[in-house]
Amino acid sequence: MKIRGIGPERVKEALKNGEVTISVYGLGKLGLPLSLILADTGARVIGVDVNPGLIKRINEGISPIPFEPGVNELLQKALKEKRFRATTDGKKAAEESDVMVIVVPVLTDDIGRPDLTTIRSVASTISEGLSAGDVIITETTLPPGTTLSLGKYMEARCGLKLGKDFGVAHAPERTMSGRMIKDITLSYPKIVGASDRETLLAVKGIYEAINKRGVIEVSNPTVAEAVKIFEGVYRDVNIALANELALYSEIMGFDVIEAIRAANTQPYSHLHMPGAGVGGHCIPIYPYFIIENAKRKGLEMKLLSTAREVNDKMPFHVVYLTVKALNDRGKTVKGSTVLILGLTYRSGVKEYYKSPALKIIKELKDMGAKVYAYDPLTTKDEVVEMGAYPWENNGVDAVIVVNDDKIFRDMIYEGKVKVNDVIIDARRALDPRKIIDMGVKYWGVGYPQPGEECGFSRGA
Repeated sequence: MKIRGIGPERVKEALKNGEVTISVYGLGKLGLPLSLILADTGARVIGVDVNPGLIKRINEGISPIPFEPGVNELLQKALKEKRFRATTDGKKAAEESDVMVIVVPVLTDDIGRPDLTTIRSVASTISEGLSAGDVIITETTLPPGTTLSLGKYMEARCGLKLGKDFGVAHAPERTMSGRMIKDITLSYPKIVGASDRETLLAVKGIYEAINKRGVIEVSNPTVAEAVKIFEGVYRDVNIALANELALYSEIMGFDVIEAIRAANTQPYSHLHMPGAGVGGHCIPIYPYFIIENAKRKGLEMKLLSTAREVNDKMPFHVVYLTVKALNDRGKTVKGSTVLILGLTYRSGVKEYYKSPALKIIKELKDMGAKVYAYDPLTTKDEVVEMGAYPWENNGVDAVIVVNDDKIFRDMIYEGKVKVNDVIIDARRALDPRKIIDMGVKYWGVGYPQPGEECGFSRGA
């Protein structure tokens, strides 16, 4: 059933009654949960991906993202009720569908330019199966202006008129790994911007059916794209500010965390916490969507570029602290044993893209250290692939805590990690006083280095 031009209430009813077929392009950590939520609402859903092995496993009921709560249960239910199937045939899926949702990744090249190759390929495939009344939604985070550009691209390929025969909309995902179902259905309102009013109302109905927080309409897809980018840029800049203040606090001899917590009691201060850097597919990537776009139009985004530089340098600062800490104990990095605790870019989520730990491992190895690593989500073989030795409960000269998983605090406080000399708290996950009381030297990002304290108390 074609829904463009139909009001939200009728769209919700049609979804519930199984009258609408939706194809979702990209069955990764967002696309699969979204597909299954739509199917659970009542829609007939076709999941599309270019990976035949992935398609086979999904159709067999094997979730490729077992760490996502609720996905496996929804997959079993959708397959049993025959509301969902997966395929590699994107053209046929478009021909059979009323709505097409694009959720494929957009990353950047080595110099930060967005690579739109994959999403443009998907748009090309969809255009081959497009018919009058269809609606295409992009959920992938995109440089502002991309969705309308893709609409014009499809218009040129299929002969249908954008805004008259078919419509495009952007409804940016607002999710975090490990809580996809909750974020899609409950955590935040859905932002929607469309090429025309008829498309907007239809898309609004879809998301009102699956999102209990409702829909926020914006004037067009470009504004909707900017919303998601702005969210990520805000966090990247704020983290960079916290990191730079941490560097300042180190040379001034006071604890940046103590200062930040006190500053944030003022309602207009929302400083983030410093750390070893920024990882994942989102925050380190999205600023470039604006930086490069602005550059083409003659505008230099100095603040955003500086924030990226600050955050990208933090893993090297952690290495610098490690060198100083070992030297303070009369040791060199070369020949020392170092344990990295935390390999994922964020605790509790098995993702390593741009994880600060990877840079730290490489730098320390290049300097001659023997680097061990442990993460409860990482296998021993994966540790080896990352260039480190699997930790076997052996004692080490230095420990670097890279993410704030509670298990690392417990391991250290309970004496399960034998530390000969120093702990470098790159994520500020530990209580400095507890470490010092254990007889171990404590170094941390934004923490006064031994002998450089500015007052009578080092704080906690």
